[in-house]
Amino acid sequence: MTELLPTIWFLLIAVLWTGFLFLEGFDLGVGMLMKLFARTDRERRVLLNTVGPVWDGNEVWLVTAIGATLAAFPLWYASLLSTLYLPFVLVLLALILRAVAFEYRGKMNSDSWRRRWDLAIFLGSFTSAAGLGAALALTTSGLPINENGDRVGGPFVWLTFDALLGAAAVVLFCLAHALAFLVLKTDGPIRERARRALIKLLPVAVVPLLAWAAKVYLAEGTGWAGLALLLAVAAAAASWFAERSSRDGWGFIWLGGTLAASLACIFGSAYPVVLPSTLNDAFSLTVDNAASSPYTLGLMSIIAAFGVPLVLVYQGWTYWVFRKRVTEQSIPEAHTVSPL
Repeated sequence: MTELLPTIWFLLIAVLWTGFLFLEGFDLGVGMLMKLFARTDRERRVLLNTVGPVWDGNEVWLVTAIGATLAAFPLWYASLLSTLYLPFVLVLLALILRAVAFEYRGKMNSDSWRRRWDLAIFLGSFTSAAGLGAALALTTSGLPINENGDRVGGPFVWLTFDALLGAAAVVLFCLAHALAFLVLKTDGPIRERARRALIKLLPVAVVPLLAWAAKVYLAEGTGWAGLALLLAVAAAAASWFAERSSRDGWGFIWLGGTLAASLACIFGSAYPVVLPSTLNDAFSLTVDNAASSPYTLGLMSIIAAFGVPLVLVYQGWTYWVFRKRVTEQSIPEAHTVSPL
């Protein structure tokens, strides 16, 4: 019988990943749109200013999700991160490159300087989204781990169809979510172009995410997980119709609902397995055999009861303070700082 505390922490980790992909999703998407959507330097600066006050705070959700996995399910953490050592290192380097690029891009009034850092932002955002999508897909579809949780095979044994599907699901969702965010946060020509692009992209962008959820559901899911999948499809359709009707807030919310319902289907279908073994079902890690001791989980629950609300209040306050739209007219002219 599955214990209550491990189940609660499994649900909390699922919520943390959902929160990360919802908030960092449009953040990573905006980084990719620096090359795929923006046409001029001023437009790129508009895009940067929409996420400038919040991008680093959004990454807290990733740190918290990984940290909670380490503390609550150390065997899950050890097997997943060691088996996917290479992609996780690439994600880490990409996040560092992206953060440096955000800070350095405006330090010199030079077109070639800015182009290089724009490329760094794009590559960092794309690699992070693709790597994390692949990792999440593999933790639900399975990896070749033995009875000790160790990887069997070479360093690229993880490179499977499921990994590519997860990568495509997160990358395309991030792009669509970023366009929906730009419709909310900008005004003028950028906003109208973002809406038109979103209406065209959204029906395609949600397909890999829904396919990933359907694949996990058909393999392992139960009735309520199927209901979550249907809700994800309905939310995607509602988001598209909302954007067509220029109901921007609802379009953004429904698109977030697509993500939440899809991940509910995925994690709900996988439960109680946290990392399936493709070698032998007996080697799979579950919420029971991968969990920390009841004392550790109990102590963590007390800490989380105070910490999580503080994070939510802080981030809610941040988004409220920086809630106004960003336009090209609000961006000052680029300038060079004269030496003393």
